[in-house]
Amino acid sequence: MDLHVSIGIGLVISLFFSEFFGLAAGGLVVPGYMALYLNRPLDVLVTLGVSAATFLFVRLVSSVVIVYGKRRTALMLLTGYVLQMVINSIDSSLGSAFNAEYQVIGYVIPGLVAIWIDRQGLVETFSTLITGSVMVRLILIILDRA
Repeated sequence: MDLHVSIGIGLVISLFFSEFFGLAAGGLVVPGYMALYLNRPLDVLVTLGVSAATFLFVRLVSSVVIVYGKRRTALMLLTGYVLQMVINSIDSSLGSAFNAEYQVIGYVIPGLVAIWIDRQGLVETFSTLITGSVMVRLILIILDRA
């Protein structure tokens, strides 16, 4: 299936979770994007780890500097982007030595997930994201078989 179909289904699933449960799945487009990578669990785990690290870094910075509103959002997205670049460059340089290939999913996905970790909590965000991504993937599988 195409990315645009996955994103569209992810938007519907995200809206469903938001309206019925009051929980966000790490941003509206994130479950659709993550659903395409569920066959690569290491990529999903690394992305969730980078998201958590992004949240912790911004939380640490905000204990020293006043970071609210647009600044906080921009800092989350920028930190996620930089960590993604670092992790992916480490993978490309060490991946062949350890025979492990992984990558952080997307450029802004870790920052978006970190924003929602900050707003609603780690467990709530990760559980909603994983559940939403699995639902999107199941719908994609059903549509592909039809």
